[in-house]
This record gives sequence, C-alpha cells and structure tokens, in this order.
Amino acid sequence: MSVRILALVGSLRAGSHNRQLAEAAVKLAPEGAEVEVFEGLADIPFYNEDIDVADSLPPAAAKLREAAQAADAFLLFSPEYNGTIPAVLKNAIDWLSRPYGASTFGGKPVAVIGTAYGQYGGVWAQDEARKAVGIAGGKVIEDIKLSIPGSVVRFAETHPADDSEVAAQLTEVVARLHGNVGVAA
Repeated sequence: MSVRILALVGSLRAGSHNRQLAEAAVKLAPEGAEVEVFEGLADIPFYNEDIDVADSLPPAAAKLREAAQAADAFLLFSPEYNGTIPAVLKNAIDWLSRPYGASTFGGKPVAVIGTAYGQYGGVWAQDEARKAVGIAGGKVIEDIKLSIPGSVVRFAETHPADDSEVAAQLTEVVARLHGNVGVAA
C-alpha cells in the first residue's frame, strides 16, 4: 500500500512556481509514495465557526477534510506574501484544525517548503506555516526544509522538475517525509 502525501499549495496563480514545485514532487515521489496536489483551495470560504456545521458544511471544506483524512502525511508549499504565510494556506490549516479536538492533521507528519522571489526563498512564511500547522495538530518535521530564493529568475525558463539541483533536493524532501510516516513523535 502506498503512502499518501497531500500537497497544499499556498498560491492560486496558474503559473505559480510553488505550484510547479508541487507538480515536480508528484513526478519525483519515491516508490511507495503518492503525492496528490489538492485542487480547490480557492473555493473554500474563510473559516467561520458559524458555517462549520456537520449537516451544512461548505462542500469545498468537506472535500478538503476528506482528502486530509485519507492522507498519511502533508507537504505544504508556501510562497511569502508581505513577509508571512498566504491567506489561502492559513485558511486551509484553519479548516483542517477543526472541529476543536479533532484536527485532521492528527499527529501526521508535515513538511513545509517553497520558493519565493526574495533572497531567502520565503523562509519567514514557511516558518509561520510550520508554527500554525504544529498548533493545529500536525507533527511538523522541523529539519525538512527547502527554501528556494529568486524564483522569478530561477524558474523563468526552467520548470523546477528540470532544475537538477532542485529536483534532487525535492526528491530528498519527499523521501524523508515518506520515511517519517508511522514514526512516533
């Protein structure tokens, strides 16, 4: 049976370099691991406890929770918006953290990586995402990090999967996350 890794991409832009990284992770997943990029983060309303009701849960939020429940691990891809985590990624974390005491992250391994235009590759946003998902119940693998700077230039003409250095680093990230499934905290 394959380990299922759910990828959440914090950028909605069609040509997003973080989206391209996620696509590369799908291709580079080691044998025994399956990376699925979740589609539909843009359709999920902002978290509001008033609409988080079992019999009338927004369909997009229910779809996210179902995908997360079926996952064995999570791989979050975060760009950096104004020095912090994008709202769409934070919203997904908020929906998955609820209802209180029943987080869908449920101690499952989580890695946060990404790319950004700046010289640090989005490291502030990725640190914020690690903090939020850890509080939300995920088992953040703190030593799995990949922050790729200069995305606009680096990936202007090259898909991340075709960048040998990035492909090697991404392969290692997915393999290490895969190796943490089933490991006690």
